[in-house]
Amino acid sequence: MTAKSAPATARPTVYGYPRQGPNRELKKAIEGYWKGRVTAGALRGTAADLRRENWRQLADAGIHEVPTGDFSYYDHVLDTTVMVGAIPGRHRSAVAAGALDGYFAMARGTQDAAPLEMTKWFDTNYHYLVPELGPDTVFAADPAKQAGEVKEALALGLAARPVLVGPVTYLLLSKAAPGAPAGFDPLTLLDRLLPVYAEVLADLRAAGAEWVQLDEPALVQDRTPAELNAAERAYRELGSATDRPKLLVASYFDRLGEALPLLAKAPVEGLALDFTGAAAANLDALAAVGGLPGKRLVAGVVDGRNIWVNDLAASLSTLGTLLGLADRVDVAASCSLLHVPLDAAAERDIDPQLLRWLAFARQKTAEIATLAKGLSHGTGAVAAELAANRADLAARADSPVTRDPAVRARAAAVTEADARRSRPYAERTAAQRARLGLPLLPTTTVGSFPQTGELRTARAGLRAGRIGPAGYEERIRAEIRQVIAFQETIGLDVLVHGEPERNDMVQYFAEQLTGYLATQHGWVQSYGTRYVRPPILAGDISRPEAMTVRWTTYAQSLTDRPVKGMLTGPVTMLAWSFVRDDQPLGDTARQVALALRDEVDDLEAAGSPVIQVDEPALRETLPLRAADRSAYLAWATEAFRLSTSGVRPDTQIHTHMCYAEFGDVVRAIDDLDADVISLEAARSRMQVARELASHGYPREAGPGVYDIHSPRVPSAEEAARLLRAGLEAIPAERLWVNPDCGLKTRGWPETRASLENLVAAARTVRGELAGS
Repeated sequence: MTAKSAPATARPTVYGYPRQGPNRELKKAIEGYWKGRVTAGALRGTAADLRRENWRQLADAGIHEVPTGDFSYYDHVLDTTVMVGAIPGRHRSAVAAGALDGYFAMARGTQDAAPLEMTKWFDTNYHYLVPELGPDTVFAADPAKQAGEVKEALALGLAARPVLVGPVTYLLLSKAAPGAPAGFDPLTLLDRLLPVYAEVLADLRAAGAEWVQLDEPALVQDRTPAELNAAERAYRELGSATDRPKLLVASYFDRLGEALPLLAKAPVEGLALDFTGAAAANLDALAAVGGLPGKRLVAGVVDGRNIWVNDLAASLSTLGTLLGLADRVDVAASCSLLHVPLDAAAERDIDPQLLRWLAFARQKTAEIATLAKGLSHGTGAVAAELAANRADLAARADSPVTRDPAVRARAAAVTEADARRSRPYAERTAAQRARLGLPLLPTTTVGSFPQTGELRTARAGLRAGRIGPAGYEERIRAEIRQVIAFQETIGLDVLVHGEPERNDMVQYFAEQLTGYLATQHGWVQSYGTRYVRPPILAGDISRPEAMTVRWTTYAQSLTDRPVKGMLTGPVTMLAWSFVRDDQPLGDTARQVALALRDEVDDLEAAGSPVIQVDEPALRETLPLRAADRSAYLAWATEAFRLSTSGVRPDTQIHTHMCYAEFGDVVRAIDDLDADVISLEAARSRMQVARELASHGYPREAGPGVYDIHSPRVPSAEEAARLLRAGLEAIPAERLWVNPDCGLKTRGWPETRASLENLVAAARTVRGELAGS
């Protein structure tokens, strides 16, 4: 871009910001409230303080319009459900008795009422709570939260823009409520929902909002003509309302495609588009429809989902091209900054030179402000920033940290045969059944067990130097002994060691592989109060030494029952990391797969008869557009097979997936060629079992009968009902009994009771089968 100026001063903005606070203050306050140690007033006070601090940080960084409404106690889609009054019938009494407790009841469930189903937010690792709608749903506007927060920001003297989930995306992400007629489509409720949105918009205008952002990321997916017509109708109606603020319709995560022309013509004042990655195609598409004359364009040119520094010169070039396509062009990240950690400057253990390659939320806001300044006043106004950025990009490209010739040579030598088991499934399953001798409906867990207070104290003591490695390892052994003894006592068939040595299912491995960087404060919200620290995949990957064999073999020495070796699969290692952006994902996946293959082979050599390689992110990482999926699934399934195909036929390979819509990847699940798969199914009432059956899935499967993301304890009869539903789709000789997911986030009392009920349910149903 040359030094010419934009027609109007470009304004920097963002769509959302990390919620948790620099030390996860929100998590601590909410969990304290759940345990009765924090009052509702104190929780609200902490939340208000965090909002104010976020807004002030954004304003100090030069952000013109701060987002409001993006802050949430649990989930912004659940906030939308409250805003439109779509409370499920089983939770209405709890909400009526107390809004805050009722809100958490919808998220977590109670002993008497199941929570809302949870699934992944598009292709991210963030989980949202799925709205339940039916033909009898009555919407009613309740914008108290949204209006209150915009008033808070305005009172601080800030320009504020409320951010809402748009009505079309809200309905497209919803599911039919229990009892709704078969085939009910929530989108048929659009005409009933739009007046409620119009009322909310009027209230926000009355609260002082000049602009309101309506997020419609569902429109970047493949959509039917009927769905596109619904979007056109929605924004024609909302845009034609007289008592409303200016409307900014936002999309992100991919190219807008067929929806772009209809939104460009809609009577709204602005569009926010993603111009990163595959969504860079939005630029040509926008030019093809004649741009946005008379409208505002918010250009997402800073990647809101990854942590690498922006190529400022390239972004300025894109922005310069966009100048002629809209009345005004403002600058933003590609999506909410919810998906990245807060501040790279807090990382003291990363080499300062490598740290210059990274941009977390605070650094991204600075990049956005720099780009807006350069767009408005020319590149000369940001010459120093551009020079420093060029140096950082060159240092990363030339760094030996990023390339290992031996790793690349090994990956290049992989053949198709390396990614195939030596015997077909029918032969393997006979050998495995002979070796394992398991009963009908074998019971197991997915991997992790609760992390006790004693374990956390020991881990903190090790970090602080209060105990030595020997004392910490004895604590690990004690935890494993407790977990093994408990599983034997209640009668589980295939055991796990409980993973007490692991801080996180990705980070634990990343810290032992070359090519990864670990953070100390890089927390990102996964769901509710569950935060993770995704490692940073910066260079080529290899495994210097065994990672899990020691503790797995120790656990096996305590019991005659089989103990599973537990690993995280290559796709999930990528998806739940901040992955390098300087080579194709498939190349990186192959490197990780080879490192894991070495671990799988070592576990088998040490005597592990069952090895589980978890791939919960396989569906999550699926491209949003169907045209992009076959290439992804080819390298993703190959990477899994490459990591698991070196074992003998009588070694049983398990995998696990959770909290996603599996119907789109059932064929890929088959292509993994795992012997057994466990999947989340409790909240969806065994939907995945039916999807596997409709596909003709030929292998063993364990659809979960215990929802581990809720503190409620399912009764033995409830678990038995789910198990019977599973048997309607999967034959008994191929059905396993297990929870939905790992148990790390649960406490021991609820875990103990729930697993006892799970085993009792399996025994009951075995008896029914024997007597039939």
